[in-house]
Amino acid sequence: GNTFFYLFRQLKFILLGVLIIFFVHLVPYRVFSRVSIVALYLAVPLLIITLIAGTNINEATRWLQIPGTGLTIQPSDFAKIALVMYVAKILSVNQNNIKEFRGVFGKISMAVVVTCALILPANFSTAAIVFVTAFSLMFVGRIPVRYLALMIFTGVFALSVFVGGSLLLDREGRIATWKNRIENYVDGEGDNYQADQAKVAIVQGGLFGKGPGNSTQRNLLPHPYSDFIYAIIIEEYGSLIGGILVIALYLWLFYRAGLIIRRSRSTYGAFLAFGLSMGLVLQAFVNMAVAVGLVPVTGQTLPLVSMGGSSIFFTSMATGMILSVSWGTREEASEKAMEESEKLK
Repeated sequence: GNTFFYLFRQLKFILLGVLIIFFVHLVPYRVFSRVSIVALYLAVPLLIITLIAGTNINEATRWLQIPGTGLTIQPSDFAKIALVMYVAKILSVNQNNIKEFRGVFGKISMAVVVTCALILPANFSTAAIVFVTAFSLMFVGRIPVRYLALMIFTGVFALSVFVGGSLLLDREGRIATWKNRIENYVDGEGDNYQADQAKVAIVQGGLFGKGPGNSTQRNLLPHPYSDFIYAIIIEEYGSLIGGILVIALYLWLFYRAGLIIRRSRSTYGAFLAFGLSMGLVLQAFVNMAVAVGLVPVTGQTLPLVSMGGSSIFFTSMATGMILSVSWGTREEASEKAMEESEKLK
């Protein structure tokens, strides 16, 4: 009965997100290196608890309810950040012996496989994003190509074992959902209601859109404020303004992160900024690709745009950490300039 419900609810989350960004960016980024192992050790039990006793929402057990608050979080969002922190640390402290199989690649691959394996049963798309992000970070971190090829083989083998084992035990669970979505996407038939309504929204939006607040598909599309918000943006603002502008903003975010990486004098800071920005932008493009029908339907939100508390909080945390690297890089540059100035005197 309150037409401003979503506006006020999202505004509350955004304000809290801005506070998270502000306070996290004040933390020296080197602190994240020190707590990375603790964060990963905390993320793994949370993922296990979610698998065993998580809250089921929209036919997926991805959420964990915080006792006494009524709030739910997705531990996979925290796991993504923790894994990037850990991988960045291992890569940065082992640049001189990066080709060591057991000490470097072994530690990283074990962390990636365990994290993805715990996310996979409930959320294939998130597990895939985590895997690709970690793989990209390892590639940038100069892990030998033969090791990366082995990691791809391991990932494909683990996925095959999971799917095959579930089918043999007659416990399809989420596999049946994956199968239906892929079949519907390939055939273009079946229960594809969400994707069909999103396409209708995009077509109705045209080049210039219907105008702010004039969407009709938001009344038909389930959760138009989260998974398929990009389609609603195009319907109201058009492909030229809404569609292209949103893509450009995410590309700009990645470009700005690239500048931070280039200026960073710390290997860990550069790896951390790359991994976090890569994860955010990759998730955004997966969401937009689903909305326009390029890939099968998944449950990914649009970072910093979709409504939701857990998603915004962890996205804000990642953004604050990227800004922490930027802030630390500026301080290090100014300190070096002052040292050089003192030497000249």
